[in-house]
Amino acid sequence: MTLKNQSNTVLTCSKNDFGEDFLWGVAASAFQTEGGQDKDGKGLSIWDAFSGKRSTIANNDSPAIAANFYENYKEDIALIKELGIANFRLSLSWSRILPNGIGEVNQAGLDFYHKVLDTCIENGIEPFVTLYHWDLPLELEKKGGWTNREILEWFTEYVTVCVKAFKGKVKYWMVLNEPSVFVGAGYFLGIHAPGKKGLNNFLPAMHHALLCQAIGYKTIKQITPEAQVGSTFSCTYVTPKTYTEKDIKAAERVDTLLNSAFIEPSLGFGYPVQTLPFLKHIHKYVQKGDEELIKVEFDFIGLQNYTREVVGHNSYVPYINAKIIPANKRNVEYTAMNWEIYPKAIYYMILKFSQYEGVKKILITESGASFFDELKSNGINDKERIQYIQSYLQQVYNAKEKGGKVSGYFVWSLTDNFEWAEGYKQRFGLVYVDFDSQKRTIKNSGYWYRDFLATP
Repeated sequence: MTLKNQSNTVLTCSKNDFGEDFLWGVAASAFQTEGGQDKDGKGLSIWDAFSGKRSTIANNDSPAIAANFYENYKEDIALIKELGIANFRLSLSWSRILPNGIGEVNQAGLDFYHKVLDTCIENGIEPFVTLYHWDLPLELEKKGGWTNREILEWFTEYVTVCVKAFKGKVKYWMVLNEPSVFVGAGYFLGIHAPGKKGLNNFLPAMHHALLCQAIGYKTIKQITPEAQVGSTFSCTYVTPKTYTEKDIKAAERVDTLLNSAFIEPSLGFGYPVQTLPFLKHIHKYVQKGDEELIKVEFDFIGLQNYTREVVGHNSYVPYINAKIIPANKRNVEYTAMNWEIYPKAIYYMILKFSQYEGVKKILITESGASFFDELKSNGINDKERIQYIQSYLQQVYNAKEKGGKVSGYFVWSLTDNFEWAEGYKQRFGLVYVDFDSQKRTIKNSGYWYRDFLATP
C-alpha cells in the first residue's frame, strides 16, 4: 500500500454546513457481522456454503462467528450511541427468518431482529434496514437461485414476512444491496457466492434481481405506504487509460456496465444494449409486462462509492473488450484493498446520478476504506482512514453545493467484519474487533467521526 501526502484531505466544512435534514450514519450487514451460523434455527446461506469450499476465502477464514453481532448486538448498538451516530444501516438474514427461503418462518429469527430494532429505538438510533445483502438461502440456490424466475415469488414472500413483522419499527427500507456486484461477482465471475460463471447465469440473474427490486419496493409500499423505500447501487468513477478512441470506448463500456446497466431499466430507460451489445441476449428472459413491472419510483437511492477505475482497451476480455488497470500499477495512493484513493470520484458519481429525472434523493449508504490497522496500548491511530473520510466528505459537500441530490452519508463500517472473499484481513471498521476475543476498541477514526457529528 502506498500513502502519499493526501493533498485532498482538507475538510473545510462542518456538519452544520450539510443542513439540519442531512442524515448521518454507519453501516453493517448481517452475514458479515452476525455469526451464529447455526444458532436458533437459522438455515444455511450461499455464503455459508461458498465459504466452506477450499481456497474461496483468503486464509480459509470462516464466517461462522464473524464479529458475533448475534450475541454482541447490545454492545455494538451502545457503541453507535456512544459515538453520537443517529442512524444505523443493517440488513436482515433471509435464512435466519426463513431457513428454507420459503415456507415455515423461524420465530427465533424474527425475535432476534425485534430485539435489535427495539435496542436501536430505545437508544434513539433510527434503523435503516436492507432486505437483501447477498446471503441467499442455500435451499433456494439449489433450485437455481437468482437464475430461476420463481425467485420473484420467493422474494415476495420473504419481503412480506419481514415488512409485516417489523411494521411500525422500520421507516426506511432498502430492497437490494448492490445488485451489480452480487450478480456480477456471483453469477458471472464466480469469485463470490454462489460461484457461478458465464453469461447464461449472469443475464437471468440480472433481470430477475431487477424485477425483485421493483416487486420488493411495491410490496413494502402496499403494506406500509408511509415507509421510505429505496435500493442501493455500487458506483465507480471510470476514466480511460489514454485518450485514444479505443480506450475511451472501453471506458464507456465499463462505465455503462458498472454505473448504468442496473439502474436505467428501473428508471424506465431499458437495458443499455447500444453500448453493451451482449445485453441483447437478456431478452430471452424478458416476459410480457416485464418492462413495466421492472420500473420503480424510488423514494431515494443509496450510492456506494469507494474508488475510481482506470480502463484500457483489451481485445482478449470477452463482451466488454476492456481491462481495469490495478491501482498499484498506476503510481497512485491506494488502500489495503488496492483501491485508489480518489476523493473526487464520489463527487462525480453524485452529480451523475442526480441527473436522472427519476432519482429524487441520494443517500451515500456506504463509504469507507480498509487499512492495515494495528492495535497498540494507546489504541488504533488510523489517521489514513480519518483522512479518507474527511476528503470524501468534502467532495460530498462540494457535490451538494453543485446541486447534487445528496441527503445522507453512512460510513462503512461500524465494526471490522468478515469482508466476503477477503476474509478478516481487510478492516473497514470505525471499531476494531479482535476476532479471537471479540473485544471491541474504538479507533481514532471513530472518535473523529463522533467529534465531527458533535459540532454545536
